[in-house]
Amino acid sequence: MSTVEDTQPLISHLVELRDRLLRALLAVLVVFLGLVYFANDIYTFVSAPLVDRLPEGTSMIATDVASPFFTPIKLTLVVSVFIAVPMILYQIWAFVAPGLYKHEKRLVMPLLASSSLLFYCGVAFAYFVVFPLVFGFFTSIAPIDVEIATDIASYLDFILALFMAFGIAFEIPVAIILLVWTGAVDPDDLRQKRPYIIVAAFVVGMFLTPPDIISQTLLAIPMCLLFEVGLFFSRFYKRPDEEGRDENEEQSQG
Repeated sequence: MSTVEDTQPLISHLVELRDRLLRALLAVLVVFLGLVYFANDIYTFVSAPLVDRLPEGTSMIATDVASPFFTPIKLTLVVSVFIAVPMILYQIWAFVAPGLYKHEKRLVMPLLASSSLLFYCGVAFAYFVVFPLVFGFFTSIAPIDVEIATDIASYLDFILALFMAFGIAFEIPVAIILLVWTGAVDPDDLRQKRPYIIVAAFVVGMFLTPPDIISQTLLAIPMCLLFEVGLFFSRFYKRPDEEGRDENEEQSQG
């Protein structure tokens, strides 16, 4: 009898997880259906940082027969996921919230909202700051006898890698707050290790970006600044045991 009772909560959790995943997928599908008509326009917008810097008389090309159709569709699907991120994170929050303590709920919701905002900021920084500089550099150093004609599928893979790299890198403040809150690290220790962290930021930038010094530096510098932001706000988040001690002290004084 106990075995049956133990499996019932597990089954109910799995059913709820399935429902949450379906709602997240439905949100992505709804956004995709709303954007798919404008797939070519979306690709034109995303490719503008490179197209605007191509030599006069040149353009992007499609080396695969199906690329003109599938590449904009693929980009639209990725954009749909990006737009639906708040809904996806909300479904995650709704699934784990019943198992969280009150002080954990107060922490998780702001972090979910800030993580979405930071991810969007990272993507925007890559598009408006990094892409113009990187593509301007690439097109300016090309040999005179080499005609620049970038394949649209290769370009999409390139920019999606950069979008993900900068979007994830901008999550550093949230990661630091979580590490400090769980007690994995201490803010004072992070301050003392600042020089090593700066070096690590440039190493990470080297691995996450194409092999050019511009994009590596443009990723490493925001990572260092965001490290300082996370370090500052981590002071306002105490470890759970510290919060428990504070509550006990308040109750004893009362």
